[in-house]
Parts: sequence; structure tokens; C-alpha cells
Amino acid sequence: MKFQGSENYVATPDLMLAVNAAATLKRPLLVKGEPGTGKTMLAEEVALALNMPLLQWHIKSTTKAQQGLYEYDAVSRLRDSQLGDAKVKDIHNYIVKGVLWQAFTADKPVVLLIDEIDKADIEFPNDLLREIDRMEFYVYETRELVKAVHRPLVFITSNNEKELPDAFLRRCFFHYIKFPDAETMQRIVGVHFPNLKKELLSAALKNFYDVRNLPGLKKKPSTSELLDWLKLLLAEDIPLGVLQSKDDKVAVPPLVGALLKNEQDVSLFEKLVFMQRNNR
Repeated sequence: MKFQGSENYVATPDLMLAVNAAATLKRPLLVKGEPGTGKTMLAEEVALALNMPLLQWHIKSTTKAQQGLYEYDAVSRLRDSQLGDAKVKDIHNYIVKGVLWQAFTADKPVVLLIDEIDKADIEFPNDLLREIDRMEFYVYETRELVKAVHRPLVFITSNNEKELPDAFLRRCFFHYIKFPDAETMQRIVGVHFPNLKKELLSAALKNFYDVRNLPGLKKKPSTSELLDWLKLLLAEDIPLGVLQSKDDKVAVPPLVGALLKNEQDVSLFEKLVFMQRNNR
């Protein structure tokens, strides 16, 4: 089965090619791109489109690779031994299976999402090299080797907050999700707001790209922020005229707080508008 996009996710041809290439090579697909460009949603939509179960492992700064394999709950075993519980005799009762273990032993192939891998420390990707490469790991407490019954389709996302080790990169198929151009963005918006009037969409997109293309922004607005902004425009029933400037110059759009998320960027944008007005 090949991924050919879905009703809820506008996938470009190069992205669909990357997903299918990773599946053919049986390698994880490492997806990078700006926050809000649909990296996490890609795994979710691939799972739906291919009718595969989805397992998600959302990485935090404190996450350790071992947690994805399994954890041994020694504290609970000690407590149960003090209480005289009979189950302490079987150590399996205190092994907590991680997401990778669940993916490896699933009855059918699954989509496994390792989300925002760059949030963890630099050793995290290296600690998963062998398991992702060989699709197996050893449980020392029970002296058993856990092997993948079916190789999962692995998606790994990164926001480029940290450089990933070369040895880890070699084991992945890489794809960078470029920020959507205006035409692709129209298709994305059409999925979420199918009844949005063309004139309003055109004016909103002009405002959005005017804001996004301002040089010096600390955080450029993303696709998800555009969708939030459009939702607000519709909820507040903002008229078309408010989004259109008579002289075609950049203006501060209504509800700009949905697009710009820090005071430096708001101040920078307001200064640009002020300078344009003074240069008339």
C-alpha cells in the first residue's frame, strides 16, 4: 500500500514520495520543518490512510531512550514484597512495556511516531540506534530478546532545535517540509474551511504572507496559526474591507495576536506600518 494523501491532509508530491520511499527502504522517515507545518499530523494521517494503528511517543527534555523500550518498577516490587503479595515472585509483573515494545509485538504493522526527538538530550538518538536498526532489544531483568514481529513504519519529527548525530541520520530517510506556497496554502485552508469565500481567503492570505515575509521576525506565523486566525475572523464576522488596504500597503491585520506571538515581533510589524505611512 502506498500513501497518496488524504482528505484531511494536503500532501505535496515530494512528501508522498518521501513517505513511500521510507516504507520501501524500511527506514524511519525523519521529518523536519518549521513548527506548525503538519509534521505530527503526517504520521496520524498516514496511519488513517493506510488503515494502520498509530502509536505515539511524545519526547520531552527529560525523556530517556530506555522509557521507549521498557521500565522496571523496582519500587512497586519492593512494596509488594513487604506486603507479602504473591505476585512479587514473577518479575514480569513489574516490567512496564514502552512504546517501542508495543510496536514490535503488535499483531499487525503499526505507524510509530517519535515526536520532537530534538527536545531530548544529545545522547537520546544514539541510545536508540541499535533498536531502530535491528528492530530488537534485550530485557536484562527477564533475560528475553524482544524482536519486532512486524516492522513498524516509523516517523521521527524534529524542529531543528538540536543537531542530530550523523550515525542516527544515516539510518533515516530525510524530508524537510517546506513552508507551503500560496497555492498549496489555499488547498490546506480549503480542507478546514470549505465554505470560505474566495475574496476573504485571498485578502486573508495576502495579510498572512505580508506578516510572515517581514524580515527580522523572531517567530514567523505558521500554518496552524493561520488556521486559528481564520477561525477567529469567521467567529468575529470581520468584514472583508477590514482586511483590504486601499493603497495595497502592509497594514496591521485584525486579531494579529493569533499570528504574532511575542512583543518584539508585534513592535517590529507596527514600526514597519508606521514607516510606510510616513513615506506616503
